[in-house]
Amino acid sequence: MNMPGPVYSDAIRKGVQTRFAGLNHNEGAGDGELYRMKNLCSDRFPLLATREKRRLYRKLTKPNGLFAWEKLCWVDGTEFWYDGEQKGTVTDSAKSFAAINGYIIIAPDMKYYNVFTDTFGSLGESVSHSVTFKDGTLYGSPAVQNTIKASGVDWSQYFKVGDGITISGCEGTGNNLSAVIREISGDELHFYEYSFTNGSENNVTIERSIPVLKYMLENENRLWGCNDTTIYCSKLGDPFNFFVYDGLDTDGFAVDSGSAGVYTGAISYLGYPTFFKERKIYKVYGSVPSNFELLGSATLGLAEGSAQSLAVAGEALLYLNRNGICMFTGGIPQPIGRAFGLERYRNAAAGSDGLKYYVSMEDSAGDWHLYVYDTQRGMWHEEDGTRATHFAYSEGNLYYLNTDGEIMITGNIQEAPESEEEEDFDWYAEFTDFTDDSPNKKGISKIQIRLDLDEGAQCTVKLMMDSTGEWITPQDGTIEEDGKRSYYLAIIPQRADHYRIRLEGTGGCRVYSIAKEYYVGSELKSQPGRQ
Repeated sequence: MNMPGPVYSDAIRKGVQTRFAGLNHNEGAGDGELYRMKNLCSDRFPLLATREKRRLYRKLTKPNGLFAWEKLCWVDGTEFWYDGEQKGTVTDSAKSFAAINGYIIIAPDMKYYNVFTDTFGSLGESVSHSVTFKDGTLYGSPAVQNTIKASGVDWSQYFKVGDGITISGCEGTGNNLSAVIREISGDELHFYEYSFTNGSENNVTIERSIPVLKYMLENENRLWGCNDTTIYCSKLGDPFNFFVYDGLDTDGFAVDSGSAGVYTGAISYLGYPTFFKERKIYKVYGSVPSNFELLGSATLGLAEGSAQSLAVAGEALLYLNRNGICMFTGGIPQPIGRAFGLERYRNAAAGSDGLKYYVSMEDSAGDWHLYVYDTQRGMWHEEDGTRATHFAYSEGNLYYLNTDGEIMITGNIQEAPESEEEEDFDWYAEFTDFTDDSPNKKGISKIQIRLDLDEGAQCTVKLMMDSTGEWITPQDGTIEEDGKRSYYLAIIPQRADHYRIRLEGTGGCRVYSIAKEYYVGSELKSQPGRQ
């Protein structure tokens, strides 16, 4: 906030700024708002302050994904790690994750790690063998045309009761079909009566298939997900089965919206599985498959390539739309990216510490930016050019994985695990044009800045007159002393229509106030061609 001061007898005026808001990269920004910045934060608002130092937790060779469920996990090349230990192998590609009942699901491989049993495997299963379709038993009673026998195969190693399986490769019996396993007895699978035509077949494949999901979420003890066109959910509490349709409340479910465009992301929000296209948002209502209903609204959807930008902060869901960052609270999304001006972004990834939204995204020139939105204060701040691919919140700390393979801890770090603190970083704060509420020319003669520097830190004050592009450093404009105090900087008066102030430095800094002494010229002197 830029507060005009009194006019002294010598026509010198004094203006004081004591409240420093966030980013406003617009030509119409008011006196003293921040037009550009680097490595600032809102933690000490209304002060202008540098962010806290990050910590390097781990360096990966080939960063493919980061996730947290109780503990942190990641994919380094083809290796899946959980809590610092390798647990399994996946393909070498970018991953997405979900967690349900102690299972961490890894897509698009559709593999899992069970944190309770310390087991790793595939959700799907497939067995090829010579089999006989025959009469058998069911629940202790004789049954007709209900059994598959494969000598030497222990079916319990591959399947469990309740699995939905598909049979393929049958030539003579016509038993290429889908069914649900009702009992397993050694080398025999038992189904309902009259499921098959009796006979023997060679090279039969029995498979528990899993849809390949691009985006996944857990909601009400079901694993939900989608590919480009179709939404799926698993059986209740069973991420190993999607294609079981017994007419029960525990069944799986699948639906296609039928609208144009592909799904661009998914998340569980306010208790609903929520799926996005670029111009639509869909929610699945209902509690069981018999009353599941997919309802969509044409609105500001999720930009393609920015599925990782979905994150909840301050109880609101934030994400990147083609037109900027949006905030969704269950009704109509509201754009909150006005601070970025006319710039448009893409390929965003984001995370939240609960109240702040951290988003890394690419601008139209191909440069990357890490922005932070404070939901309590409604302000944006820019940190640096970090290109993050995944974020994860674990044990009170927010982590991100960048394209250099670094897993970093950021924000207000609490009880940090063993990690390495970063060095002092550069920062700057460039204010928008000051006009001092006057269209006339004016001259600035003195700046008084009250700040607090960490030991070894420094701050330099610079000015630019009339958008010349030349920054002028006043005498004694570089401040290196540590401690909280005020500094007077004398300026050689220069008349200008407007001017800018820039603070830059290294190390931690808190600015409490900036006061300016200036004088305002007459209307005659501000006319074109007059001096």
